[in-house]
Amino acid sequence: MNPSRGNREAYERYLKGMDASMRQKVALTAAHLLCTGKVADMGMGSGAGSHALAALYPMLAVAGVDLDPTMVEMARERFRLPNLEFLQGDIAARIFPARTLDGIFDSSVLHHVTTFGGYEHARAAACLANQADALKDHGVLVVRDFLAPNGGDDAVLLDLRADDGDDGADDPRSCSTARLFERFAREFRALHASPGFALETVASGDATSGTAPSGGAISAGWRRFRTTWRLATEFVLRKDYRTDWESEVKEEYTYFTQAEFEQLFARLGLRVLASTPIRNPWIVRHRFRGQFSARNGRGEPLEWPATNYIIAGEKVRPGEGVRFRETGSASALGFLRMDYYRSLRDGTVYDLVRRPYTSVDVVPYFELGGDVFVLARMSYPRPILCANAKSLALDESTPPHYVTEPLKVLQTDKPLGQTVEEKLFERANIPGARIRGFRAAGTYYPSPGGTQEEVRSVLVEVEPVFVEEDISRASGFSTSGRVRALEAEQVLRSAQVGGLPDARLELNVYDLLAQLGRAPGPWIGESIELSGRLEGVRTTHLGELAQRPSRRMFARTDRAASTEFLALHTGRFAELDAAGDVLTEASLEYVVPERLGTNTITCALLARIDGDIFMAADDDDLPAAQCFLGNSNLLVTPAWRIPKSIGTMGRARAWIAEQLAREYDVTLGETWELGGSYHPSAGISPEVAFLIAVEVLRQGDRGRPLHWFPLREVASHLEILRDGHLRIAALRAAHALGQYAQSIPAMRRSAPP
Repeated sequence: MNPSRGNREAYERYLKGMDASMRQKVALTAAHLLCTGKVADMGMGSGAGSHALAALYPMLAVAGVDLDPTMVEMARERFRLPNLEFLQGDIAARIFPARTLDGIFDSSVLHHVTTFGGYEHARAAACLANQADALKDHGVLVVRDFLAPNGGDDAVLLDLRADDGDDGADDPRSCSTARLFERFAREFRALHASPGFALETVASGDATSGTAPSGGAISAGWRRFRTTWRLATEFVLRKDYRTDWESEVKEEYTYFTQAEFEQLFARLGLRVLASTPIRNPWIVRHRFRGQFSARNGRGEPLEWPATNYIIAGEKVRPGEGVRFRETGSASALGFLRMDYYRSLRDGTVYDLVRRPYTSVDVVPYFELGGDVFVLARMSYPRPILCANAKSLALDESTPPHYVTEPLKVLQTDKPLGQTVEEKLFERANIPGARIRGFRAAGTYYPSPGGTQEEVRSVLVEVEPVFVEEDISRASGFSTSGRVRALEAEQVLRSAQVGGLPDARLELNVYDLLAQLGRAPGPWIGESIELSGRLEGVRTTHLGELAQRPSRRMFARTDRAASTEFLALHTGRFAELDAAGDVLTEASLEYVVPERLGTNTITCALLARIDGDIFMAADDDDLPAAQCFLGNSNLLVTPAWRIPKSIGTMGRARAWIAEQLAREYDVTLGETWELGGSYHPSAGISPEVAFLIAVEVLRQGDRGRPLHWFPLREVASHLEILRDGHLRIAALRAAHALGQYAQSIPAMRRSAPP
């Protein structure tokens, strides 16, 4: 079947017009499905979302399901496509026969199952059990809904505005937010025999005192309540739905915590591929910030509650694992080695973990029906991501134990071309006769601050084929994933909403599209709007930076000189099945910071200068660069490991702002999320990186120098961006700000054959 979606401009307009929830659904489809087979869109409502999936993926049979027969009939009249159908049915019941679906989506619908089922949370579990039974092996279940907060029963102090409406009225369309909360306390779960909950008013701020007996100062025009974190979350998630208040107050949004979702998926034989709380940036800016504040019993401010949650699970076959657990330590294997380098500039000693051999990313691709497809290995086991589990991710996401990534091989004594050809046949069932040609792609260092690892990428054009083969047992665990074709642009969108935890596939797709002379399509992550202008700084070009003088700033030293910043561990990892029984065990080495956490924040410093958009790089010196290039100078983007004491993204951003001001003497404007988090070196470290874009409004002369280059030059000068963090920051920023496609024609002229 021809998979072409027809007019690409129409497709892009369609995508841009979608709301955030539909964009996430499309992106997660690309991350976890082949875009063929049959999927069910449960609780489809108007049917617009089901129609969008069917329109974007003609090879995908889509069934929209809703309880309301009128909605189903209206959807049938409004939306008509050959691969689309609408069915009337109760999603809480068994609708589809066993093993007949390749994917199921529950988008903001499961909380209706519990709400209109007597607020019994077990009904949601039963619903998901029916759906898991309907999936084929390797089928994917994606839930996007609200999330019960951790510590939901803990007492909190909730400050709400009493001056943003009529504080003496009960009309939800006109009353103050504080007054609305008092009404909410009487009406919440209105369908229950005993609706509402007890509420304690602690204090009110007025124009004279502005103080409260507990929890610190309270602003004039605000009122403070003592409640639970769960009830506070329920309220702030709906406080702006005033027009539909009478219907919204019936619903209970929060039913499972993240841990409860994950445990249920595991019991159902679903391998968790993604588990991420979402904090919609628009909602945080316009409905949370300045509208309420919450503190725990110690008076400490709480992170904003998640506005949504996404969990994706893959149904595994009997005898396959669903998760990993680190069970203890083991004897060193000698695979990873630690080296030590002293800076000739200031004497600082750097720990450097050395991984043997050259890592090679192999990305087979083909063009078909106007689209570019890449072959990736999906659901590949990466148990090291669950190592050091007490160090939680800043966004509270759970690291996946199985990931989508390029075909990764280690080059030993055989030539590169021979190595790649043999591995393609061994791991993807692609013989040499089906290979059309090779393209050299990027060479970069995934995390050069502490890891001596160089990645070389090879793009291999193959005959069009959608592959779904079990990979030979290369991992040592119950499975080694599968190789399947993914549409290249959708891979990028998946990374933009946190659906692709391995950044290396994303980097290779950007490189491939540039070499083929193709734009990457719409950016669907958070929009970046640079409002200021940076003046008085010197700008340059990436070509000029490539000609800067070389330096050698490090000399080898021994372990006795080390401050032991990094530590090598050997962990024993058990692969568990749905019942929690151990299937396989293996010892693996990994590296973690000794005193800092496993979270990294990387910053893309951006500014508008003389009407153009620029990004800053730091000309740093790192021993990893000297090991590979002979010279230590390396362009990097500002990035820091986050202290273990900082456990939330809000506190981490504030800490990063202080570091940027201290080290670079910059004044910052707005910040934005720049795509989803990623794991730089999933095979040797549980490190997770969060990328933020930061507008620079002023740069002083008392910090480290920054080199400002036009963002539109990124695609045509990827060879100079060898720091993996800088590479992904520049590519995402250029994409988000519409600068990436500008240099693609030049890139295509200079692309290797």
